Amino acid sequence: MTERVDVVVVGLGPGGEAAAGSLAQAGLSVVAVDGRLCGGECPFWGCVPSKTMIRAGNALAEGRRVPGLAGQASVVADWAPVAARVRAATRDWDDTVPVERLESHGARFVRGWGRLEGPGRVVVGDRDFEATTAVLLNPGTAPRVPPIPGLAETPYWTNRDAIEVDHLPRSLAVLGGGAIGLELGQLFSRFGTEVTVIEGAPRLVALEEPESSALITAVLEREGVRVLTSSSAAAVTYRDGHFGVELEGAEPVRAEQLLVATGRQTDLAGLGVASIGLDDQARTIPVDGRLRVVPGVWAIGDATGKGAFTHVSMYQSAIAVDDILGREPVEADYKALPRVTFTDPEIGSVGLTEAAARADGIDVRTGQVDLVDSTRGWIHGPGGDGLIKVVEDAGRGVLVGATSIGPMGGEVLGLLALAVHAEVPTVRLRQMIYAYPTFHRAIETALADLGS
Repeated sequence: MTERVDVVVVGLGPGGEAAAGSLAQAGLSVVAVDGRLCGGECPFWGCVPSKTMIRAGNALAEGRRVPGLAGQASVVADWAPVAARVRAATRDWDDTVPVERLESHGARFVRGWGRLEGPGRVVVGDRDFEATTAVLLNPGTAPRVPPIPGLAETPYWTNRDAIEVDHLPRSLAVLGGGAIGLELGQLFSRFGTEVTVIEGAPRLVALEEPESSALITAVLEREGVRVLTSSSAAAVTYRDGHFGVELEGAEPVRAEQLLVATGRQTDLAGLGVASIGLDDQARTIPVDGRLRVVPGVWAIGDATGKGAFTHVSMYQSAIAVDDILGREPVEADYKALPRVTFTDPEIGSVGLTEAAARADGIDVRTGQVDLVDSTRGWIHGPGGDGLIKVVEDAGRGVLVGATSIGPMGGEVLGLLALAVHAEVPTVRLRQMIYAYPTFHRAIETALADLGS
């Protein structure tokens, strides 16, 4: 039999969970569906546990910087307390608490994989739900595993395996030089694992500014990480407890473990989007400014292609909830979308890169300063690598993008994100008082480098 409810939410990552709770609290009958853990990737395998691990690696790095700053120190790495903190943070990958929280708001949780069978119908196993008000899709993503010959037959890691690990391998090859690959690669290296990062593009973090790529490459190589760019994997083998990665145009890499960090994808075919007239072979679900897909269906999160970040999902969630409840939301605006790669130094970015701005036909001016040339950078000493780069629309006199790399690059980014979002004139930004000696004071120097 078909059960009629007001709303069915398919996928309970942070945005989906928040939306289901809010809609239920507003008085709607809500069924919330997920075959994975309630809360999604972020609290169990993404943001929270990974940054818990990265904090430990950064602590080791700081201890090793004591010589030359404050005397002598001996640092001995131990993974056991890190694994224990991760288990505590995830409650051993138990979602009892978020499920109870969701149900306390009035929503009903159904464990299973939801599939669309038309605009208002969702099938979960042998259960059939008709949503009379809305279906909200938040399917999230899973690791994208490239079709490299031999790879599927090996015990490779994805990010989930790396997060759950109790013992570190002696050596690790990382396929992918994006945020996940670099964060985990640097982390494991700091705990004594011999790490090789393999990236098919000409540079690491290829979607960021070239200056970001050059800086993080230099830092990683200085720490002992081997970086191979313009290197595509041609085949993977696994024999005698070791992986062999054959590369096109380079010597093969041998390692005890292999981490595949080559992006993420949504199974739109499995979600049944063809039943509402969408291409189920597409990479993303098209949405408008209110996150509407087709009448009666909304979508949020990674699958919309607006940024695979928790903060994007939560931002979209609030807009979709307001629209479903008839509250006339302010439509989504992504021009000041911030993002942070939590390497050390952190790579914070907002808005357009210089190349993207030029591709959009903008009259671009840029300004830049190295943190090591700032007072705070000199004070910080070892580990103070970084830079500030600002991208200005010279015709309008406002910033359209910026990059903040440094020990607190993600925190310094806040001021730059506000400037891009509010379109604060650069002349006004130059007139601000910047506290001395801080990292964010380097923004003033980067603005001065724009010229007049």
